[in-house]
Amino acid sequence: MQTSTRPKRNAEATKARILKAAKHEFARLGLAGARIDKIANRAVANKRMIYHYFGSKENLFCAVLEDAYLDIRAAEQSLNLSMMAPREALEMLVQFTWDYYLKNPEFITLVNSANLHKARHLKGSTRLRQASRQFVDMVRHILERGVAEGIFRPGIDPVQLNITIAAIGYYYLTNRHSGEILFERPYMTPEALNERLTFNLETIMNMVLLPTAKSQAEPS
Repeated sequence: MQTSTRPKRNAEATKARILKAAKHEFARLGLAGARIDKIANRAVANKRMIYHYFGSKENLFCAVLEDAYLDIRAAEQSLNLSMMAPREALEMLVQFTWDYYLKNPEFITLVNSANLHKARHLKGSTRLRQASRQFVDMVRHILERGVAEGIFRPGIDPVQLNITIAAIGYYYLTNRHSGEILFERPYMTPEALNERLTFNLETIMNMVLLPTAKSQAEPS
């Protein structure tokens, strides 16, 4: 029994190393710029194994993108937002999204790469579609609970809300270099990042809260 499971474990470990190495290379250089030999060296594997497990560089890129999106979806689910009060849950989601972008800069560059290719490498992922539906349902449930408590405005589209939560963090970080020049202020100091998080929280809560509930909102 032990000898039969060991090859499987070794294969999974090798695939995990390849995905990690490929994530780094694709985030750094994009699909066109990344090289399989560089990925193989970083993964302590060989090119033959990469083609054996993934078939092609494009298939490996698809796997990296799927893994990146599934990682943030899994992390969101692990927050257990359904156990929090709706206002607290929404604030937590806004803060988590911001923190995730800061801690995972490769995710942002991979998203850029995916959209550069018009997301054609994501179209075949049923796992990603399912995870995204679960995420939208989670946000919808937070909104519905807030409406039921009389603190959130009714009729807010959970997809539009998530787009806004993502955008106010994503745009700031992807345009930080030009922004520092154009607006003559630091973007990435601890003080600037805290100021931006506060602004993100206030923006989202002002959009969602009813006027009678806004005076009670305190960004965490």
